[in-house]
Amino acid sequence: MKRIIRFTKMHGAGNDYVYVYTPDYPIDNPEALSVLWSDRHKGIGGDGLILIGKSDKADFSMRIFNNDGSEAMMCGNGTRCVAKFVYDKKLTDKTVVTLETLSGIKVLHLFTGNDGLVESVTVDMGEPVLANTVQCATPDGALRDGEVVAGGKTYRGTYVCMGNPHFVIFVDRLADIDLTAEGRALEHAEVFPERCNIEFVEPQADGSLRVRVWERGSGITMACGTGACAVATAARLTGHAGNESHIRMDGGDLHIEWRETDNHIYMTGPATTVFEGEISIPE
Repeated sequence: MKRIIRFTKMHGAGNDYVYVYTPDYPIDNPEALSVLWSDRHKGIGGDGLILIGKSDKADFSMRIFNNDGSEAMMCGNGTRCVAKFVYDKKLTDKTVVTLETLSGIKVLHLFTGNDGLVESVTVDMGEPVLANTVQCATPDGALRDGEVVAGGKTYRGTYVCMGNPHFVIFVDRLADIDLTAEGRALEHAEVFPERCNIEFVEPQADGSLRVRVWERGSGITMACGTGACAVATAARLTGHAGNESHIRMDGGDLHIEWRETDNHIYMTGPATTVFEGEISIPE
């Protein structure tokens, strides 16, 4: 026997996931299905699987699984797409939605277009965490403009946690970076016990920050919302930007603001529905 699951393929600045609303379509083995469905040749294709559910703490909940089957704590681009999903499908009529994630409850501000559908979302990503001995194995759990050795090379960068760990490296030329080799080596560097997301950043003449991403558990991705927030944080800490940053990723642009009023990071960017479909799984 097989069971039909209805899914929606969505992306935020090119960071694409398969979305399933679990109250209608329960999923028992998301780790395995994320690997299967994320395959761009034999599956639906994507950076992973996001499950949208009910919550007794917020309006909705979400769980994120990378394309290697590992579960992530947070996905900034994914939160925006969840907001679009629940509003466009009339699961809510709110334009301010709360979302339960493994890194806490996020507040999403929805902006609609002339067609009445969500075009962009601002997410309150909370306060950046700059020290965590579980994720960063330095004496104080911090690494600000510090050195990390990986793959026989030494890198200078800054650790930032936005619900998941990031290491942000500013470079003169992104074209000189072998993103696959260097990203993989840094993800597994000894100083990051839980592995790490890696961002290489080339500051631009216009003040924007051009970023390429190696995501923990997914590899090269077109964009990373928590990564953009980490880049903006590291940029302000190291003098590459002020309180606001324009982040340019492979899949599109994000606007990040670090507000002094509450010390929270606010991320604004697009959310796009690509297509919907049905897929069968064994009972």
